[in-house]
Formats: sequence, structure tokens, C-alpha cells
Amino acid sequence: MSDKSPWLVGKTLPGVPKVRLYCFPHSGGLPGEYVRWGRELPGVQVYGVCPPGRGERVAETPAASMRELVERFLAETDLTPPFVLFGHSLGALAAFEVARELAVQGRPLPDRLIVSAYAAPHLPRTASNLHALPDASLAKAIGERYGAIPAHVMADPELLALLLPAFRADFTLLETYLHRPGSPLTVPLEVFGADGDAVPLEKLERWRDHTTSDFRLHRFAGGHFYFRENPRALIEVLGAILGGGGSASGSDPARSWD
Repeated sequence: MSDKSPWLVGKTLPGVPKVRLYCFPHSGGLPGEYVRWGRELPGVQVYGVCPPGRGERVAETPAASMRELVERFLAETDLTPPFVLFGHSLGALAAFEVARELAVQGRPLPDRLIVSAYAAPHLPRTASNLHALPDASLAKAIGERYGAIPAHVMADPELLALLLPAFRADFTLLETYLHRPGSPLTVPLEVFGADGDAVPLEKLERWRDHTTSDFRLHRFAGGHFYFRENPRALIEVLGAILGGGGSASGSDPARSWD
């Protein structure tokens, strides 16, 4: 069932993969960017998660809250062990809440949870209301956060209308999210961050509070989208994690602390 879920995008590997990697995208992100990692990870079945309201599901109604997104995802997707959850930015929050809900439902848990470029969810966040902005203001805010929207898109109302709903839906999930205290996870937790990102090291460290198992923090060179700047560094660390190995301090493309 997992290979046929409407939430999952990715070319199914022949035979039985050694592990499945389910990747939750950043705000406005598409699953294809993450699916491409599978070319460099032999034996790993990589799926990008495609929520309703984007990509081939653009005509579907997006989830109105993180809770709804998690419930709908798990109702329609049977995650096949052994598997690992990965999430970048907003996707980190989604992957974390999916892991928590799996524990609540008594379903198989991931072998590991990998969260990237997002502060620990229980920490106070700066209030924002981007999801309620008019289209023009929202487009400007997206440009400031993620890089300028191409001029031809800004000048074309139809193209802009295709771009903005996914961002608006994601900002709604993020800005209306309320952390619910609960028991820490029992799975190993890997946290990815970048030297040039706005998320500080101390806020990444606080993810440690959310697991009773192993914890490692990996620090990459680059900004919020560090894996676009140096994809090889990410692939080498992911390969070590998914292959059951670890990072060797001083020789790895990312710095790791236990």
C-alpha cells in the first residue's frame, strides 16, 4: 500500500530495498527534489511526500492544520519497515509529528528520525501571519525568504496563482501550529543544520529533549538550503546514516556531535 499511496512520489526500486526514506518537503517544496537523492543512495527507496494542494495533487484541498495533515497522511499511507523519516524546515515539523502519531497509534516506528533546518518544536517562535497576506504581499515575503520569484512569474497572474496556494497552505500549517507536550520518542534522532542558516545551533541542540535514544547533530556549511549548495556533503552523511554507519569526526563533510 505504501508504494501506491497518493502522498508518495518516487520510482519504485526492483526487489526489496534495505530501507525506505520518506522525505517531507519544506514550505512550497515539491517532492521531486528529494526523490533525486535516491540516485546516489544504492538500495534505499526514496519517496518524496506530496501533500494535497501541490504537484499532481494541486486540485485537492490542502490540509488546514498540521494535525489534519498528519492524520490524513497516516490514514492513506502504510509506512513499510524498515524506514526512516526525513523532513526539511516545515517538513521537519511534519516528520516529527508523524513519528509521534505513529507511537500513539501503536504502529511501527521509524528506525531513525532526521530533522533538518528547524528549531526544536517546543521552543517559542516568532509570531507571523504570512498565510493571511494578500497575494502580492505574500509573493514579496516568499521572495525575501526563499529568493526572488522570477519576474515572468510575478508578471503572470495565472502562474502566480499556481505558485502561491501551496505556500499559503504551508504557512498556515506552520503559523497555526501549537506544540503539544508528550512523551519523548524512543527512536534515534539525527538533526541537520547549516552554519549560515538563521536557525542557531542552540535551538537545534534542543531537539535532544525529544528522544530517549541516540542523538546526533550534524552541522553543514551553507545556508538554509545547504543541500543545494553542496549536495555531495548531504548524500555522504545520509549514506552513512542509512547504511547503519556513523560520521567520523574530522573527516566527514559535516561536523557531528553526539
